[in-house]
Amino acid sequence: MSRSETPPDDSSPKYVHLAEQLAARLQAGEWGLGKVPTVRDIAGTYDVSSFTASRALQLLRDRGLVVTRDRSGSYVANERSAPAPVTPAGRWAVVTRVSPGPWQSASEAVVKVGFERVATEGSFAVHPLELSPGSGRVEAELIAGRIADNGAKGVFFLPSRVSEEACRQDEWFLAGCRRVGLPVVLLDRNLRGVDRPLEYDLVASDHFDGGLRCTEHLLGLGRKNVACVIASPTSTHTDRLAGYLSALQKVGDGYSPRVVRVPEHLDAREAYPWIADELVRIGVDGVICYQDYVAVGVMLELFRRGLNVPRDVAVVGCDDLPIGQSFALGVSSYSYPSEAIARTALRVIANRIAHPNDPLAKVMLAGRLVVRDSTVTG
Repeated sequence: MSRSETPPDDSSPKYVHLAEQLAARLQAGEWGLGKVPTVRDIAGTYDVSSFTASRALQLLRDRGLVVTRDRSGSYVANERSAPAPVTPAGRWAVVTRVSPGPWQSASEAVVKVGFERVATEGSFAVHPLELSPGSGRVEAELIAGRIADNGAKGVFFLPSRVSEEACRQDEWFLAGCRRVGLPVVLLDRNLRGVDRPLEYDLVASDHFDGGLRCTEHLLGLGRKNVACVIASPTSTHTDRLAGYLSALQKVGDGYSPRVVRVPEHLDAREAYPWIADELVRIGVDGVICYQDYVAVGVMLELFRRGLNVPRDVAVVGCDDLPIGQSFALGVSSYSYPSEAIARTALRVIANRIAHPNDPLAKVMLAGRLVVRDSTVTG
C-alpha cells in the first residue's frame, strides 16, 4: 500500500482501519518529526487491544511512515530515516499446492489474500500449478520456465503435503526455478519430509506457537485429556505437535500426550469418522485439529456419536477459515497471518536477490487464537 492508497473497506481487519487513522494524523503533521504515541497510549485512545495497536504501528513501519529506535520508541519518519520500500518493483508468482478436498479453495484464498492486499505495491501472478498424478520432471520444469517467460522475478511457493509423489513434483518444479534463475521463498511449510533440511528461504505461520496457545487454551478451560491430530510429515504438523507437547510438559504430571495420526490413504469422508472413533476410544475431552474443515467434520461425527461440543469435547481448528465463522457452532481457531506473511516474504525475496549468498532465512510469524463456541459456551 502506498501513501496515497485508498481507505480499506469494512471487511479489513481492525488494525488496518486504525493504521489509516494514525496515518492521516501523521500526514497532517500532528506529531511533526517527533515521537509518536506508544502502543499503550494508542490502545487507550482508540479503545482497542494492545495487539491491535501494535499491528497498526507495524503497518505504519512497513509503509515507511514510522521508524522505531531501540529502547527509545517510534518516531515519524523523514526522508533520511525512512526505510526502503517494502515491495521491490516487478512481477511475482504465487504458486500454491493446496491439498485437494472441500477445503481447497478456502485454503488457497487464505494464502493469497495477503498478497492481494499488498498487490497495489507491485504486480503479482497467481499460478495454481496443477500437475496431474504421474506428471514427470519435464512438465514440472516447463512450468517454472513459463513463469519466468511471463516476466516473474521470483516465486512464492506453498509446497504440497499430500504424498511422496507430489513432493517429487515440487522438487522438480523448484529445480526448474533454479535452472532459470528464479529465487524462491517457501510459504508456511518446508518441503514434505520428516526433519527435512531447509533448502530455500521460508516464511510461515508460527505453528509451534499455534499448538502451544491452543493447548494452553484447552488446559485453561479445565480439560484434562487433550489430543492433537496430525496427518502429514510436514513442518506445519510437526511444529504444531511440538507446541502441543511443550504445553503439556509445562503443566507436568497427570497430562499425558494423546497424538492421533491420521492414515494418509484416507480421504476426507473416511478421515473424519476415523478421527472421531479414535477420540472416543482414547477418551479425550479436548482436541486440536490441523485445519478448520477437519474440526467441523470431526465435530459432526462427535455429534453423531452422542457427544456434545464443547461440553464433552472442546474442539480447536487452525487457519481461521470462513467455515469456522459460518458453521452453526463457531469454531475456535488459530489464525493464519496472511498479510504479514506476504509482506515478510517480499522482504525476504528482495534480500535474496540483493544478497544471493546470505544464509537461508526462516521467519515464523505468530497468528492469534480466536475463541468461539466450539470450546466455550456463550
